[in-house]
Amino acid sequence: MELYRSHVLVCEGTGCHCSGSAEVIETFKEELKKNQLENEIKVVSTGCFGLCEIGPIVIVYPEGAFYSGVKKEDVPEIVSEHLLKGRLVKRLLYHDSISDSDVVKSLDEVEFYKKQKRVTLRNCGVINPEKIEEYIAFDGYRALGKALTEMTPLEVIEVVKKSGLRGRGGAGFPTGRKWEFAHNAPGDKKYVCCNADEGDPGAFMDRSILEGDPHSVLEAMAIAGYAIGADQGYIYIRAEYPIAVKRLTIAIQQARELGLLGKNIFGTGFNFDIELRLGAGAFVCGEETALMSSIEGKRGEPRPRPPFPALKGVFGKPTLLNNVETYANIPQIILNGPEWFASIGTEKSKGTKVFALGGKINNTGLVEIAMGTTLREIIYEIGGGIPGGKKFKAAQTGGPSGGCIPAEHLDMPIDYDSLTEIGSMMGSGGMIVIDEDNCMVDIARFFLDFTVDESCGKCPPCRIGTKRMLEILERITQGKGTEEDIDNLETLAKNIKASALCGLGQTAPNPVLSTLRYFRDEYLAHVRDKKCPAGVCQALLQYTIVKELCTGCTLCSKVCPVGAISGERKQPFTIDQDKCIKCGACMEKCRFKAIEKR
Repeated sequence: MELYRSHVLVCEGTGCHCSGSAEVIETFKEELKKNQLENEIKVVSTGCFGLCEIGPIVIVYPEGAFYSGVKKEDVPEIVSEHLLKGRLVKRLLYHDSISDSDVVKSLDEVEFYKKQKRVTLRNCGVINPEKIEEYIAFDGYRALGKALTEMTPLEVIEVVKKSGLRGRGGAGFPTGRKWEFAHNAPGDKKYVCCNADEGDPGAFMDRSILEGDPHSVLEAMAIAGYAIGADQGYIYIRAEYPIAVKRLTIAIQQARELGLLGKNIFGTGFNFDIELRLGAGAFVCGEETALMSSIEGKRGEPRPRPPFPALKGVFGKPTLLNNVETYANIPQIILNGPEWFASIGTEKSKGTKVFALGGKINNTGLVEIAMGTTLREIIYEIGGGIPGGKKFKAAQTGGPSGGCIPAEHLDMPIDYDSLTEIGSMMGSGGMIVIDEDNCMVDIARFFLDFTVDESCGKCPPCRIGTKRMLEILERITQGKGTEEDIDNLETLAKNIKASALCGLGQTAPNPVLSTLRYFRDEYLAHVRDKKCPAGVCQALLQYTIVKELCTGCTLCSKVCPVGAISGERKQPFTIDQDKCIKCGACMEKCRFKAIEKR
C-alpha cells in the first residue's frame, strides 16, 4: 500500500483544464521530483470542485488549503513554501477559505459550499475519475453488489419508487414508475440508455458528473439493467465533451477488466455491458425518441408517442432512458435506503438538484442544493450576489425550454411544481442570472433564435411557428413592432405549445410566454415608445453628448467610423443621429463620461 503525508488535488474538469490545469499537474510532478518528495506527496487529478470561474483549483490535504487561480508559475512556490516548510501561500488562497486568524476553513465551511448538499457530486473533486480503485474505495459498486445478491428486480424498483426520485432531465417524471413500465413491458431484448446529450446554453451539470465520477453512472445503469431485465446499455453523449468521453471510455474498460461489466457479474449469472454513442451536437437529440433514432444510426428526429420508449424504444425494443444526474443518485439510494433520500427536499420533489449557475453572478459554477432551497439563497448566499451591486431582474431556468423567474419570486422554493406554477421549469438545471442591464425582450429573442436554429423541422408548429415568432421579436427589438405584434406573438406561442410534436417544440415558447407574463411593460416600451428600457436593443438606442461634460478633446470624433460626430476643438461636440450607427465606440473612448446612451 502506498502511503503519503500529503495529497495535492488538482481539478481537471473542462473549465480548469481550459485554464491550464494539465500544465499545473505536470509542473507539480516535476517540482516534487526535483525536491525528492514524489514518494511523500501524491498529486491527484480530480473532477470539478464547482467554483469554475476561479480555476485552476488546487486543494492540499490534510490541511485543506484551497488555492484558486493557480498557474504553473505558482507551483514552485507552493512546493517550497507549503509542502516543504508548512507555510501557506496566502496570496493564492481562495479569499473565503481563510479566516482573520489565518486558520484554513474546511471546504464545507466556505460560503459557496455551506448551503450545498452534494449527493450526485459527492465524488467530484474528491477522487481520480480515471482510477476505478478510488471509486471502489468510496463504496463504489457496493450498490450493484447489494442489488444483485440481496434484492430481486422488483425490490430494486420498489426502493427507487419509495425514494421519490424524479427524472433530472427536464420533465421530472417519477423514475421508479418509468423503471416499472420497462420491467413490465414484454420483450426478448431490452435496453438501458443514458442521455448525456446536454445541449442547453450554459448547462454543464451532466458533463461535470461524467468527468468527475463516471463509474457512478455505469453502476447505476447496471442496476437499472438488472431491474428491467436488460443486458445492454448505451450512453449517448455529444462529441463536444472530449474529456467526458475519454473518462467514460477508460471507466468502461476498467469495469470490464474487474468483471463489473460484461458476463456473470458478481457470479450471479447477470450479464450487462455498455457502449458509447457519440452525438453530433443536435439539440433535438436531447428529446428521448430523437436520441433513440440517433443511436440506431438514423437522423435524430422525434417520433410520435404512443408507443412510448418503455414499450418500443431502441431498435423497436423496450427501452429505459434516464439522464446522467438521475442515474448518479441511484447507487446512494440503494446503499442508504429510500427513506434517506426522501428525507431530503420537499414533499413532491425529493433529493437534491445540480444547477449550472451562470450569467450576472459572482460565483459562476456548479452547485448542488436540496430541493426547496429558495432562489434568494442560491443567488445571494451560494452565488455571492450580482457583480457591481446591480439589481436582480430575473433568473432563467430550464434553458430554451424554460422561463424567467422575476424578483417577486426570489423567496420561492426551487422544486418541480413551484417552477411550473410560475411558468418556468426545472429543465436539466441551467440557471442564468439576469440583472437590470439585460433586456427581457432580447433574452426571449436569444433563446428563440437558438430554438429556431436547432429545430429538426419535422413538424410545422416548430419549423414554421417558431420562425414566425422570431420574426416578430426581431421587429420589436428593431423598433418596428406594434401592439398587435405582441398579441400575435402570445397567440402563436400558445398554439405551438399545444400542437408541436415533441417536448422541445412544445416548450420552445416558454421564454416568450414567461417574459410576456412578468415583463410585458418592456415589450410595450419597445412598441409604444420605441425605447429599450435596459439600453440593449441597438436599433432603439440614441447616443448624445452632454454639453456640460464635453471638453472638446476630439477623441470621440476620431473613433467614430462613419463621421457622425463633429465640432470645434475645446467646444462641445454633437452627434448627427441620422448618421450614427450606434456602435458605442465614442462612449467607450470618452474619458469624461460626457456621452450618454438612452
